[in-house]
Amino acid sequence: MGRANKVVLAYSGGVDTSVCIPYLKKEWGVKEVITLAADLGQGDELDPIKQKALDSGASISLVENGQESFVKDYAFAAIQANTLYENRYPLSTALARPLIAKMLVDAAEKYGADAVAHGCTGKGNDQVRFDVSIMALNPSIKVLAPAREWGMGREETIAYGEQFGIPSPVKKSSPYSIDRNLLGRSIEAGPLEDPMMEPPEEIFAMTKAIADTPNEPEYIEIGFDGGIPTSVNGTSLPPVELITQLNAIAGNHGIGRIDMIENRVVGIKSREIYEAPALLLLIQAHRDLESLTLTADVTQYKRGVEDTYANLIYQGLWYSPLKESLDAFIQKTQERVTGIVRVKLFKGSARIVGRRSDYSIYSPDLATYTADDQFDHKAAEGFIYIWGLPTRVWSEKTRK
Repeated sequence: MGRANKVVLAYSGGVDTSVCIPYLKKEWGVKEVITLAADLGQGDELDPIKQKALDSGASISLVENGQESFVKDYAFAAIQANTLYENRYPLSTALARPLIAKMLVDAAEKYGADAVAHGCTGKGNDQVRFDVSIMALNPSIKVLAPAREWGMGREETIAYGEQFGIPSPVKKSSPYSIDRNLLGRSIEAGPLEDPMMEPPEEIFAMTKAIADTPNEPEYIEIGFDGGIPTSVNGTSLPPVELITQLNAIAGNHGIGRIDMIENRVVGIKSREIYEAPALLLLIQAHRDLESLTLTADVTQYKRGVEDTYANLIYQGLWYSPLKESLDAFIQKTQERVTGIVRVKLFKGSARIVGRRSDYSIYSPDLATYTADDQFDHKAAEGFIYIWGLPTRVWSEKTRK
């Protein structure tokens, strides 16, 4: 008797997930494998992937479009929280994992499967994100991870698949490991494992090299409603189209590249290259609009919440009680984050050059240094006396 009778497998069409199909059936005694390919805007032609799963032994091959939910339910929440893992990475890849996990669990319930599976190895972050998210959504379902246990290298994996009619890659495989979705690309492995090596231009696909970007700056205006981006240059756009347009606009100016040494969940450091033009641009613009509409104490306190929120997403805890509680705080802060942010794009930089909001708490009459100044300067002396009193007393008592 195997570990499960019917399994829903997260499927990408690559060697590992294809080999998972016969492996689950032959080695682990699974009777039926249903594959699920999630279309999150990775740009692949999914019809051949659907057929490849069937050819590899899947009984049912599902292809589901999750792009709108990906943006509305995951990306927009991350933008409202200004999430940057280790203050740099906007979680473009990590945000896809809780959605895929939800799609797996929903499919398992629909088709009566007693387990779900993925093709993650034991060194990466994704195994943690999938396993923990699936546990949170359905604590009773089994989670199978063949690639974490089979111990085969790439050549052995390809040879194993060939026994079951799974074709080996037609061309020499790239030395890089690349993951893409609507929000961005992550590139790792191969020559990039040398942290001193400059990333070759060939690895980038969403952003132009600075030398190839326009020689004139471009100004754009991004509209937000309740902390959610809704328009570009005055035109309201649906979620997926807004992200798509901003990826193209920002990428054209070479904006959105990240090269970092990242601390993985499993305790090892990894050199990661990311492209996330729209997401980085939107977080930058959103944070600026908050500076116009939120009080100082809320803005400053929210920074700590944002760091925690980013860590929770990175660590696979999207469906955790703490993340749900922080959601309530963040949503409250966003009630007045509505307005327009003007950005200047030029040679790899995105500079905020203007912002306006009907909910602005910036007061020109108080901020001005002209004759129109309405600030009571005489009040400052008494304020300073009270504010500095503890320091003054401390100094008097400790001076020798």
